[in-house]
Amino acid sequence: MNYNSGIVKKRIFITGSNGALGLNTVKFYSDIENVELLCTSKSATDIYPDVQFIKCDITNRDLVKKTVLDFCPDYVINTAAFTNVDLCESKKETAWKTNVKAVEYLAEACRAIDARLIHISTDYIFDGKNGPYSENDKSNPLSYYGRTKLASENALKISGINYTILRTNVLYGAAEKGKSDFVYWVINSLREGKEIRIVTDQFNNPTFVDDLVSGINKVIEFNKDGVFNIGGREFLTRFKFTKMIADYFNLNKNLIKPILTEELNQPAPRPLKSGLITLKAETQLGFRPHSIIESFEKISAGMI
Repeated sequence: MNYNSGIVKKRIFITGSNGALGLNTVKFYSDIENVELLCTSKSATDIYPDVQFIKCDITNRDLVKKTVLDFCPDYVINTAAFTNVDLCESKKETAWKTNVKAVEYLAEACRAIDARLIHISTDYIFDGKNGPYSENDKSNPLSYYGRTKLASENALKISGINYTILRTNVLYGAAEKGKSDFVYWVINSLREGKEIRIVTDQFNNPTFVDDLVSGINKVIEFNKDGVFNIGGREFLTRFKFTKMIADYFNLNKNLIKPILTEELNQPAPRPLKSGLITLKAETQLGFRPHSIIESFEKISAGMI
């Protein structure tokens, strides 16, 4: 840590800084004075000009080692991932390199400097038969994406480093400079008068991105090891969630058409009865998620 002028600065390295979660995490820490931040992404340029940014392909072992060791962070927050669930089925090599090998390379670099690696995982490591799930429930991924994320968790568990795994599900709430997310897609589609097909048989507790960033910060605040579930307060179907979006933003609910997951004929199977129990994070980290309506209020304010 930096001890100049008597001020202790946390050095934080964020991967995937141009993704939705990465952008929100960068924005959060860029507003904190006692943080020295380095952000990285495989491509594109830094969206926040006042934040130190470097291009780094985290599937390149030597480049990861050099980048991490040159900056010497106290914490590495890995928000980078290959998250296209269906594409993972056909691009298995790319998915494995990004979701597993890159985590191994980050862990190696963290081991050399005794940094903590905070890694984002998913409810897709479960089969969705008996959710919602606790941190101790048995994993059984249905998709290749889920298998890569479980493999990344296992890689950390045997790495010998200080690590924290945050599992999440149905992340929503786009960054102010980021890509559109599920909520924005629903809003824009309904405003344009488009019919949208939404599944009625997938249960989750959708995670507001600000809450996941808060969970990351709580891990750093308390320096906690292990696995924590981070999710929303309410468990509901994706169809019900979409109806709530339409209700709050005064949109035409008749354009929302119910469909079963199997009718979509997607390449990758989805866990149906899923979601994550957040009691451990609430008791050990002081995690307090927004309600869905509270999150919509923040999203609405950001649209103005």
